[in-house]
Amino acid sequence: MFLNLLKKEFTLALHPTSVVFVFFAAFVFIPNYPYEMMCFFSCLSVYFMCLSGRENKDIFFTCTLPVRKGQAALARIVTAIILQTALLILAAALIVLKSFLFPEMTNQAGLDANFALLGWGFILFAVFNVCYFPLYFKEPNKVGKPFLISSVVLFLLIAAAVTASHAIPFVRDYIDRPGFVHLGYQMTVLATGLVVYAAGSVLAARLSVRRFEKVDL
Repeated sequence: MFLNLLKKEFTLALHPTSVVFVFFAAFVFIPNYPYEMMCFFSCLSVYFMCLSGRENKDIFFTCTLPVRKGQAALARIVTAIILQTALLILAAALIVLKSFLFPEMTNQAGLDANFALLGWGFILFAVFNVCYFPLYFKEPNKVGKPFLISSVVLFLLIAAAVTASHAIPFVRDYIDRPGFVHLGYQMTVLATGLVVYAAGSVLAARLSVRRFEKVDL
């Protein structure tokens, strides 16, 4: 039944930008650009999906099906996780390609295109999921406020990464390096990001399911 709900999310609820923004992983080829913005656009597509769902009464329709309310919330979160993971997997492939095509190309506007950037991207998604989904599923008709709060937190973290790439010597010299320079440090950041993302997504799912089950539609 859950797989059917997931299929319904991708066939009926998915906003067109959800697919388009996955290809924003190509941002890593833009010179001197904060590459973390690709994560923001992925989060924006989740907002568009929830907004169009509210206008189309998608939540109400889903809850009229023979499923538990908690499963409806979980299906939406898993859909977002699939989109977020797809973005970073595509970004990983493009980062490898860029390291061969432009091995010396650095980024003056934030973290360079490397595996540490992917780890930081997973952390950004984890924070967004924990901030947005529990607030959204507490009051599904109020889509804007949860996204505003989550976006403010997200931009503060992006600004922190940009600042750290210039102001913190360790980040500047060992993390913010193009290609595969200091790969061990990059992989440590990536592994940390994966752990944080897994824990954050589980927490977001549990809080969201618990809150949505209490909502009177």
